[in-house]
Order: sequence, then C-alpha cells, then structure tokens
Amino acid sequence: MQVSDLFRFKNAEIKALHLTWIAFFMSFYVWFNMAPLASSMLASVDWLTRDDIRLFAIANVALTIPARIIVGMALDRYGPRRVFSVLMVLMAIPTFVFAFGDSREVLFMSRLVLSSIGASFVVTIHMVALWFPPRSIGFAEGFAAGWGNFGSAAAAITIPTIALHVYGGPEGWRLAMATSGVVIAAYGVFYWFAITDGPSKDTQKKPRKVAALEVSSWRDLVLLCIFTVPMVGILSILVYRVQLMGYIDGITAAFCYFAIAVIVAWQVWQAIRVNVPILKKGVPEDDKYPFSSVAALNVTYFANFGAELAVVSMLPMFFQETWGLTAVAAGLIAASFAFVNLFARPMGGLVSDRFGNRRFVMMAYMFGIAIGFVMMGLLNSSWPLIIAIAITIMCSFFVQGAEGATFGIVPSIKRRVTGQISGMAGAYGNVGAVFYLFVFMFVDASTFFFIIAAGAFISWIVCYIWLKEPEGGFGDEYVISSVDREIAREAAEKKALDAEVAEIFASSERVELIQRGGGLQLKAQFASVDDLRAALDRLDGLDRGRPQPAE
Repeated sequence: MQVSDLFRFKNAEIKALHLTWIAFFMSFYVWFNMAPLASSMLASVDWLTRDDIRLFAIANVALTIPARIIVGMALDRYGPRRVFSVLMVLMAIPTFVFAFGDSREVLFMSRLVLSSIGASFVVTIHMVALWFPPRSIGFAEGFAAGWGNFGSAAAAITIPTIALHVYGGPEGWRLAMATSGVVIAAYGVFYWFAITDGPSKDTQKKPRKVAALEVSSWRDLVLLCIFTVPMVGILSILVYRVQLMGYIDGITAAFCYFAIAVIVAWQVWQAIRVNVPILKKGVPEDDKYPFSSVAALNVTYFANFGAELAVVSMLPMFFQETWGLTAVAAGLIAASFAFVNLFARPMGGLVSDRFGNRRFVMMAYMFGIAIGFVMMGLLNSSWPLIIAIAITIMCSFFVQGAEGATFGIVPSIKRRVTGQISGMAGAYGNVGAVFYLFVFMFVDASTFFFIIAAGAFISWIVCYIWLKEPEGGFGDEYVISSVDREIAREAAEKKALDAEVAEIFASSERVELIQRGGGLQLKAQFASVDDLRAALDRLDGLDRGRPQPAE
C-alpha cells in the first residue's frame, strides 16, 4: 500500500479506512476532552481540588480495561460496524452527565463510565484488519490509529478555545464538552449505515468460542491465566485511591475488592473452561500460534500506549506549571505529543511493513521510548521551552511508532481471534495508564518520566525473549488453518439448515435454531393448531421423500 492510495476515495477499502479513523478520532476527542479544561474546571467551582482532577484522570482510563475485553468478544460475535455504532451513541450519555455534573461524585462516576470509550481502539483495529491484507496492514492500522489518536491533540488544541472564546464564562467548559457528545452520537448513527464488516459477508472469521481467547498448549493456558489477572485486578488500586480520598467508605471498598476478585476468578475460569476441551482434543499443527507473542505485545502496549494515555492526561498541566504558561498555550504545546500521531504511528506501521522484520522494528521503537522518557525526566524550568518541546516531540515519535508497530503484528498472529487479541493488548495499554497515573499521584513529574522509561526498557527485554516473527506477516492473504476451514464449513451447513427449517415451518410466526451444548434446539411459534399440523405434515412428507436405508 502506497501513501498515494489514501486519496483513492472510490476504493471501498479506502472509504472504510477514512470512515473508521474519523469514528476513532471522535472517540478520542471525547475521551480526552477533560485534560485541557482541568484548570478551567478548578477555577469555575470551589468544590474541586487538584487531587480530584488527578483521580478523574485515573478514572478516565480505568473501565477501558474491562470494556476492551468485552468489546473484543463482542467484535467476534457481532462485527465492528454494530459494536462501534452502539459504543459511540452510548458514550454520549456519560459525556453529557460529566458536562453538567454538580458534585465531584457525579463527575467521578460519569468519567469512570466514559472511560469505556477507549474500547473504540479495539474496534478500529478489527475493522481495518477486515479490509486490508497482511502486506498492507501495518500502514493501514497505523494510519487509522494515528489519525484517531490525534483526537486527543485536537481536543487539547480546540476545546479550551471553544470553552473560553466560543461559549465563554465559567460554564463554557461544560458546554464545550456537551457539544462533543452531540457530535459523536450523530456520527455513531451515521456509521451504522455507512460501512460494512469487510468487503464480503464471509470476511470476518469467527472463533469457536468468544468467552475466552483460544490457546494452543497447556503452557500457553497458564500464561493466559497469569496475564488475565492484571486486566481487571489493576482496578483495585483505583478503589484504594478512591477510598483514601473519601469518595467511598471501608465497606463499599471491601465490596469493590470482592467484586474485582470475583470478576478475575470468573475470567480465569472462562479461560480454563474454553481451552481445556480444546487442548484435550489436541490442536492441529497448522492451527497453533505462540501466545508468548501475545504476552510480549501486551507488555509493549502497557509501556507505549499506557505511557501515551498517562502523559496526555498530565502534560498540559505540566507545561502550564513548569513554564508559567496560560491554559490555551499549555494545551497547544502539550498537543504536540499527540499531534505526532498523524505521521509517527502510520510510519511505525509502514516501517513494520517495509523493513521485512516486524520483531526488530518493534524492539527498536521500544528502546527509543526508553531513551526519550529519560530525556523528558531531565526537563525543568531552566531548560529553554523550545528544547523541551523538541524533546517531547522526539519522545512521542517513538511512542506512537511503537504503537503502530505493535498492531502491525497483532492481526497476523491468529486471524480467527484478532478481536480478542486486540482487546487484550489494548486492555494492557490501559493497565499501563492506570498504573502510571496511580504512581504519578505520589511522585513528581521527573520521577514519573523515569519510571515510564524503566517500563519501556523492561518491555524491550520481554520482546527479546518472547516475541516471534508472525507467520505470513507479509503475505497477500492471512494464514487460514484447517480449523478455520472447518468452522466455515459448519457455518455454511448451519445456514443451509436454517433455510431448510424456515421452509418447513413457513407458517410459523417465529422459528429459531439454536446450538446448545453438544446439540441443536429448535424453537417455533404457531398462531393456531392448524398451522402446527400443516408444518408437521410438511416435515412428514419431507421425511418420506428421503431415501430409506437398506435392510
């Protein structure tokens, strides 16, 4: 895929790419519409504190973790078109609640719910993977995610201006946020009718089970269970901080801890329940994949996207306080970190496509992140502002490029479970964000940047040990295994059976064929006994017409 192809708007896949990045852009715009207005919020009400804003920043990424897991499973069942449209419309509701909330508890809860919009990233990755072949996936994913992530930069650039100069007054920040909610809801409705799940109906390959990610060995199952725990378990530190700040009492906190433990146990059980029968039966050689690669990409996304979310949440205030800037000026400068998304993330995917070794590209970017954040940790007010901006942009270049390189690999690991792998890797980005922002509540900005640098270097080591070059990562088509073909055959047989059943029970007001356990269950509803008898007569006639076995 060439850069010039992006302007071939008549091509169906290019149209789908542009429709999807716009949806992702709007999601990020709404998701990060608070950070640029933090100072305005503090100035307009006397019941908010700086610690409240920091807590809201953690809440802003918290539920994205379970949301990405749930959305990853929903994608494999319902497809990205439906999931994305519903997500955008639903997330407009907490946007309005936050915009007009009149207590810190309302703001906290609405921000917590709104954090689910971060799952839009998983939908974007899945939709683009349905439209583009392996040889072009790195650039296509990088372009969509890069322009989508730019939504946070656009929010930093435009939201303060809209709040202060378009609406004005102490309530301007509320109206600016509410406006973004109206826009995303409208686009969600439009997206439903404007796109399809891939160029054909059978583009999307469905897994055997959507309750948990399928793995290929007992060792991988153990690894999956271990990596499942932090995806929800990380929320316990949010509960701890919320209790510490007096939002909830000890009994409520204990209930939250118990709920988190139950969810973690349930997820681990689901992983075991889904995979034990598969592993006992035996996984065909051509259907196996290395879960260690998924684990490595989880860690890289923890270190790169987690860092981006954390830094974007605190950077405007960092520049404002360190160099004594206005809210608008600090927002514009801080936007440079996310602005780099426009070219750095697509470039990361493009380099991954062209270099011929996706693993090496991934490791090179992670090493660059470590160096970049070490340099950001050295920044203080004695540094010229222009140098600080240059270092911020350089660091961001590696962060965004690493994100593009990560999802240049994800779709090629196992086509059938791309939604779930994307959901897991994406969730780990938010695990990283929650962890980093929690740490930020106890350290200064310099120490915060050094900690992020350490996380990037650890991820480099994990990639060196675990990450494997994906099979067929540069082919014209994704690798299809014998199990994929068997699932497609079963789906075709069920479709034919559905049509046959519908014909037999044509007089039924409702007929449904459901797969339950190891068998099939038929449900039919008739308006009268005569209609039922007519259907039974047709069934009897069909049975008599079948060839009888020889005695």
